[in-house]
Amino acid sequence: MQLRFIGKDPESGDHGCPAVWVDEETQDLVIQGVKADTETVARTIQDSPLPDHEAVIRLPQRMIPLLKEALDGAEPQ
Repeated sequence: MQLRFIGKDPESGDHGCPAVWVDEETQDLVIQGVKADTETVARTIQDSPLPDHEAVIRLPQRMIPLLKEALDGAEPQ
């Protein structure tokens, strides 16, 4: 697996979270983030069940430019 690092939250300091990568082979996005709080999870499962192997994460608005860059780099051929 070859992951291309796009970037991390510029305000995270020495901490590594949140961050975004693109899988060069599959073009999947890989996202590291803070687990969402109980209230957020309760609201999201109203729309979509949450299996044990998944998690709801929250990314700060300031990461939108990094997500856009990752999406641009992962567009289907």
